[in-house]
Amino acid sequence: MLKNETAVVVFSGGQDSTTCLFWAMKQFKEVEAVTFDYGQRHRLEIECAKSIANDLGIKLTVLDMSLLGQLTQNALTRSDIPIVHEEGSLPSTFVEGRNHLFLSFAAVLAKGVGARHLVTGVCETDFSGYPDCRDAFVKSLNVTLNLAMDYDFVIHTPLMWIDKAETWKLADDLGAFDFVRERTLTCYNGIIGDGCGECPACNLRRAGMETFLQKYRNKEVQS
Repeated sequence: MLKNETAVVVFSGGQDSTTCLFWAMKQFKEVEAVTFDYGQRHRLEIECAKSIANDLGIKLTVLDMSLLGQLTQNALTRSDIPIVHEEGSLPSTFVEGRNHLFLSFAAVLAKGVGARHLVTGVCETDFSGYPDCRDAFVKSLNVTLNLAMDYDFVIHTPLMWIDKAETWKLADDLGAFDFVRERTLTCYNGIIGDGCGECPACNLRRAGMETFLQKYRNKEVQS
């Protein structure tokens, strides 16, 4: 526990970052969140993040990162690019430089409010090939930020080595399973909660929840 410390959570209003927000609220005395407006095709993502932060009493800062959307060609910022993932190539949903820039700007914000802890929901187990979700990247950036700003940051990645079923279990352990299921936006088609049920994000989320319910909830009932 780091109950005397302050943390800033990189927050999108999705399953992973909301689980991390609940995790941070258990770990730290003060928690803030930062959301990025990078021209994502579903503006509801930002409104979802605002709503969750408001209900949880978390101060949320929304930063304009629209330049990122102008520089990249991907399915999350361009409605005319289909969501595909062909073997041997990065998914069309990969946004070049996103986590690098988000964590760097979150660090600037964190230093301004006296926080030394950054929390992000990146995960190498379910990272879909995204290079900026890897543990090596996070550790490398952590060193770079400390050197660049002469400040001792610690980047926390509570989900790094767990799969989607275990992410649901973590939310459940934090008493947030229903909240995360009903209030978060993971769907690439912009549908809150269980989503469209067809896109890759929804498929991953649903498969993880089904495994969680079978592996963990059924055990509780049987015992």
